[in-house]
Amino acid sequence: MSGKSVDHTSTMKAVVFHRHGGLDVLRYEDIPVPTIGRRDVLIRVRASACNYNDIWARRGMPGMAVKLPHISGTDVAGVVVGTGEEVKDVKLGERVIIHPGISCRTCEYCTSGQEYFCRKFEIFGFQTGPLDGGHAEWVRVAAANVLPIPDHLGFEQAAALPSVLLTAWHMLVTRARLSSEKEVLIMGASGGLGTIAIQLCKAFGSRVIAAVGSEEKATKIKELGADHVIVHKTQSIVEKTKEITGGKGVDIVFEHCGESTWDQSIMSLA
Repeated sequence: MSGKSVDHTSTMKAVVFHRHGGLDVLRYEDIPVPTIGRRDVLIRVRASACNYNDIWARRGMPGMAVKLPHISGTDVAGVVVGTGEEVKDVKLGERVIIHPGISCRTCEYCTSGQEYFCRKFEIFGFQTGPLDGGHAEWVRVAAANVLPIPDHLGFEQAAALPSVLLTAWHMLVTRARLSSEKEVLIMGASGGLGTIAIQLCKAFGSRVIAAVGSEEKATKIKELGADHVIVHKTQSIVEKTKEITGGKGVDIVFEHCGESTWDQSIMSLA
């Protein structure tokens, strides 16, 4: 391995699949520890979250080639144990999370802050590979793709953030221009995206109406700070939203559920 590093073994444990299928295709295997390049870091994984793209990759998706053999795991937190020769701003022993958007960093989109449109854009642990993902003891990633973990967050907390926070921030802040004057309806509010969206809206001072499927979920969502909760199994999302907003409707709908809620989302807008 190039660069600076701490001692480690030459092999590691990882959850790998060599073909698409059900849970039976997953294997707990010994594979080589990744070799890092001049601008890479090696991370000892301390926590790696589960994401639905793990299932998509394992099952296989039409129109997308998964690089096999494959290690899933997009949201990763750990400790830097190796750095390439040209890495200056990341230190050994630093607690970090991985920014999962892998891009070329040199094209017009990357240099203008729109890396999602980069022709080489890939989601770490989903489209990368072969054998690049967080469900392993060690991961290699470009130093530009790691961020320090604040002291008050544990590894498990940090690993829960990257994908959902990036998605919610892009939807609400970048695209919808979230502000304290906005009223927001959050569909699927009890899921990973929904819960981070609530917290993001409240951080901006927005008024939040959250739609969930049960009273039990409603209780938890209120604890996160939702101003109003609609239980859609017993209440009409559109009618309740109009009632809460004095007949106006909301400024923003956080829509990530798809076809099942699309019509209701449109009709709930101001």
